[in-house]
Amino acid sequence: MPKTSPAAGLHRASLAKLNELDAALELMYYGWRGMTLEADDYLAKQGLSRSHHRILYVVARRPDIAIGALIEVLGISKQALNRPLNLLLERKLLTSQRAPEQHRSKLLRLTAAGQRIEQRASDHERKVMRQAFDRAGASGAAAWMAVMEAIADNN
Repeated sequence: MPKTSPAAGLHRASLAKLNELDAALELMYYGWRGMTLEADDYLAKQGLSRSHHRILYVVARRPDIAIGALIEVLGISKQALNRPLNLLLERKLLTSQRAPEQHRSKLLRLTAAGQRIEQRASDHERKVMRQAFDRAGASGAAAWMAVMEAIADNN
């Protein structure tokens, strides 16, 4: 059974609704927390956090991604990337190679250890997502995907 924080007892229904969309916002916040709870617990045991997982997740899906491209995909600043990226490199979860055609650019790739950590953390999240989609049914899963796609397009 996953650990819960003291705030976990605060049920979303106990919050005041100040706008007609507050219930949807709360479901986003609480849903995200519910989806990432086990993954974050696992990452913490590895001495890592959500920001490390986001980097590993992207690099797993775009091997040899340039640091500049990673910054763009994550939507963060170079300064925000620096600390978690350096830890992943120090822990040998990522490798960094100079790009052959552009020596000023560094290309990132997961090591075998980085692949294992990314896979395990993402597996926790996929399990929660699969259970929710199974519970909501195909039409509910499709509706969720449509809503999330519309929200993601705001980027």
